[in-house]
Amino acid sequence: WLGVEVGKKIAGVRSRTGDDFVRPILVGILIGRIGCFLAGLNDGTYGLPTEMPWGIDFGDGIPRHPTQLYEWLLAAAALSTHRWWAQPLAHEAGLAFRALIASYLLWRLLIDAIKPVPYTYPLGLSGIQWLCLLGLLAMACERSWRRSDQAPVASTIN
Repeated sequence: WLGVEVGKKIAGVRSRTGDDFVRPILVGILIGRIGCFLAGLNDGTYGLPTEMPWGIDFGDGIPRHPTQLYEWLLAAAALSTHRWWAQPLAHEAGLAFRALIASYLLWRLLIDAIKPVPYTYPLGLSGIQWLCLLGLLAMACERSWRRSDQAPVASTIN
């Protein structure tokens, strides 16, 4: 995202272009998560052990949360309902993209809680979870800054 923004600045593109990438990003997640699922334990994206009936044995004899499939289902739902959820956001360019990114960061923050983590950071969170929190904070700050930057200036003429 940062690379795209830098590239747009260099190229002189001032319009928001992210909404055009919502569907391709979701398709990429669909393809990527199938690859992660098929890679099994080697991929490292599987979930913690579970007794749920849909637990998957990835080859170590332990049924685990298929977190890759959970994410696949979420992306499939987002893609199939894209017209429905993106339409109310169409009044502002880039808002559907921002909604997708914020939703994905929140999703990863939550789903990574049921993944094994080799090293935990403060508050028992993984590195990915901390990056998601920082990303959500950055998005909130950027949105707040942009709103205050666009606020009308009060007249000082009496």
